[in-house]
Amino acid sequence: MANPFKPTAGAEPPHLIGREDALDLFEEGLEDGAGAPGLLSIISGPRGIGKTALLHRAENVALEHGWAPISDTATPGLLERLKHGVEIHLREFGQAESKWHITAVQAASFAVTREMTPAAQVGLRGRMTELTTILRKHGTGLLITVDEIHSVDRAELVQLSATVQHLIREGLPIAFVVAGIPHAVSSLLNDKVATFLRRADPIVLDSVALDAVRDSLRQTFKDSNVSISEEHLATAAEATGGYPFLVQLVGYHVWRLSKVSGVTDQTLTRGIEAARKRLGSMVLDTALADFSDVDRTFLVKMAVDDGPSRMSSIAERMGESIKYVGVYRHRLIDTGIIRPAGRGQVEFTLPHLAEHLRNHAVQLHNPGLGS
Repeated sequence: MANPFKPTAGAEPPHLIGREDALDLFEEGLEDGAGAPGLLSIISGPRGIGKTALLHRAENVALEHGWAPISDTATPGLLERLKHGVEIHLREFGQAESKWHITAVQAASFAVTREMTPAAQVGLRGRMTELTTILRKHGTGLLITVDEIHSVDRAELVQLSATVQHLIREGLPIAFVVAGIPHAVSSLLNDKVATFLRRADPIVLDSVALDAVRDSLRQTFKDSNVSISEEHLATAAEATGGYPFLVQLVGYHVWRLSKVSGVTDQTLTRGIEAARKRLGSMVLDTALADFSDVDRTFLVKMAVDDGPSRMSSIAERMGESIKYVGVYRHRLIDTGIIRPAGRGQVEFTLPHLAEHLRNHAVQLHNPGLGS
C-alpha cells in the first residue's frame, strides 16, 4: 500500500493528534450557530506545528455539518477569489450572478448596449449576505478559512473584517478561521486595521504529548500492516519531540524502510536520521532565513547548551549586556522559535534545532560558504 504518512507542507496527516479541544470548540460553534465561540478563531504557531492541517480538518468538520466552506491563502487578489467562491455556492442555489443584460438594440447599426446587472454591482459583502441568508434557511452556514493571514494586504483585511463583522452583527451564520506564524500574527493584531481580529479566539499550537504521538504511530503502522514493537514506538515518538511535522517525517522514512519486513533497529535508526536531515532542509533552514544576523547569533550562542540557556550566559557569549540581548529574547519569543524556560532562561521550541545550529553555525554567519 502507499505510505500513509504525509510529510508535505499543507498535506493532512492520517491522524490529527493533540488538537481535539480546538476542534471540539469549533464543532460546538457550528451546532450553536451564529455568534457562537469558536466560529471566530485565529490559529498561531511555528512552522510545521500543524496550522494548515487544523484548518483543513475544520473545513472537513464544517462539511460534515452541512456548512459551505471556502478556503484560501492570503496572497494578492484574496477578496476576488473569496467572492468567486461565494458565487460558486450561490450557483448551487440557483442564484448565479449574471454580469450583463441587454438594454437596447439598434437594428440599423447592429449595435447592442449592455449594462451590468444589479447583482454584478454588489460587492463581496452583498453576495456573502445573500449566501448566508440562504444557508440560514437550510440550518447551515458559511465557513471562510485563510492561511498565512499575516501576509494579507491590509486594505483587503479591512474590507474582509468589516464584512465578517457585519454578518455577525446581523446574526447570519458565518465562521471565520485564520492561521499564521506567531510574530507576524502578533504584529498584525497590533495593527490598527486588525482591531476586529483581536476579538477572535486565540488558538496557540504547541508540541503534542509523546503518549499521543506513540498512540498515533502505533495505529498508523497497524492499519498499514507494518509491524513495530513497543520499544521501537517509544524511540520513534521520542525522536519527534512531539513536533507534528517531524511525526510525519519520522513515520514516513521508518515506514518506507520497514514496509517489507517490519521495523528493525537498523531501519528505525536510518529512518530517524533521514527524517532529521529532511527537517533541517525543509523547516529549520527556512525558519532561520527569516531572522536577522543578530537573531541568528543569539540562537547560535544559545545552542551551545544542551538544555535551557541562561540569559546571562547568552549575553556573555555575545559580548553584550543583558538589556541588549533581552530585546532579541523578546523578538525571538514572539516568533515562536524559543520560549521562556524558568526565571532568566529560554529554550528552543523546534526539535533538533540546537544540533542543527551547532552543525551549521559557520554557514549561518556566512551564507555564501554553504547551503
